[in-house]
Amino acid sequence: MKKILYIILIFFIVTNCTTKKVIKHHGVPFLEKKQASLIIDKSNKNDIKKLLGLPSTKSKFDDDVWIYIERKQTQSQLKNLGKMKIFKNDILVLEIDKYGLLKKKTFYDLQDMNKIKIANETTKSGLLKNRFIYDFMSSMRQKVNDPLGQRAKKRKEANQR
Repeated sequence: MKKILYIILIFFIVTNCTTKKVIKHHGVPFLEKKQASLIIDKSNKNDIKKLLGLPSTKSKFDDDVWIYIERKQTQSQLKNLGKMKIFKNDILVLEIDKYGLLKKKTFYDLQDMNKIKIANETTKSGLLKNRFIYDFMSSMRQKVNDPLGQRAKKRKEANQR
């Protein structure tokens, strides 16, 4: 009886195993094929939304730059302990003019992404922004610690003597 149970248990375990890889998909499916049907100076915002849906993100600086992403991941080989590996990473950047027409489209695939070099340094404007936040938070801390400004008055009087 025990042998039959073991055989049935092993049978269920083996039949539930699959050789198919698990694929995690994020973003717009078939982005490369769909972007081919977008025509510069002919397609408008409504056509783009109908074909691709709402953008994954919009540019922080200009609302008329839409970015669409397609990403597929699968588990790597057993020697890497099943870590996820990216095998498809497509990005479509669309620039739209003030009339709502498509002016420029740029498509990046995984090979293009590997060619892009990213600078590790921060820009000066970012440093100034960080400095502004630091100054603002310092002034808030000072106001919390001395709401009536009594310490500043005492320091001024001490400096005048």
